[in-house]
Amino acid sequence: MNKFFIGLSVLLTVLVVWAWFNKTKTNQNTIPKTKIEVPKPNRNNNMVKLTLTSPAFVDGGFIPAKYTCDGEEVNPPLKISGVPKEADSLVLVMDDPDIPSAVKEKNGIDKFNHWVLYNLPPDTTEIPEGIKGETGLNTTGAAAYIGPCPPPQYEPTEHRYVFRLYAIKGKLNFIKTPTLDEVETAAKSAALAEAELVGRYGRARK
Repeated sequence: MNKFFIGLSVLLTVLVVWAWFNKTKTNQNTIPKTKIEVPKPNRNNNMVKLTLTSPAFVDGGFIPAKYTCDGEEVNPPLKISGVPKEADSLVLVMDDPDIPSAVKEKNGIDKFNHWVLYNLPPDTTEIPEGIKGETGLNTTGAAAYIGPCPPPQYEPTEHRYVFRLYAIKGKLNFIKTPTLDEVETAAKSAALAEAELVGRYGRARK
């Protein structure tokens, strides 16, 4: 009789343990699993930004008279960094958006184009004074640099001169010498990166 009760006790114990094990397993299967999203690295944080600077003036500062119609009228030196590895060439343009209304109306223009260089090698890090290269037409119709020369008889007597740099895929080809606007339109369509530098220059009324 004792053996019977002992065996029954063992059987009950086994059944209890088995029931508890199955209940625990079932609960584990019914608990919703949380999906952990691992954030992807932001590759843009590691990208080097295309930069255009000048040792002759700071961004927003005054352009020395040497580089204007009051001086030697040679182009100012520029420095370039952060060109994308995929770039095949560089384009540089310079214009004056502050020309007087009278000049705009007389010539039918919105800005005065001063300088345009294109097909510069992508490994260019400096543009020295008086650089030679594939040059587009400025507003006077010459394929050359023309320095800041705001007419003092009109307001504003101080103008901004905007240098824009484009790192582009491929090279630009034109049948005839292009204007700044033609070069810039083509550059924008193939641009991988852009940079800007602004200088100022003013002339006192006489």
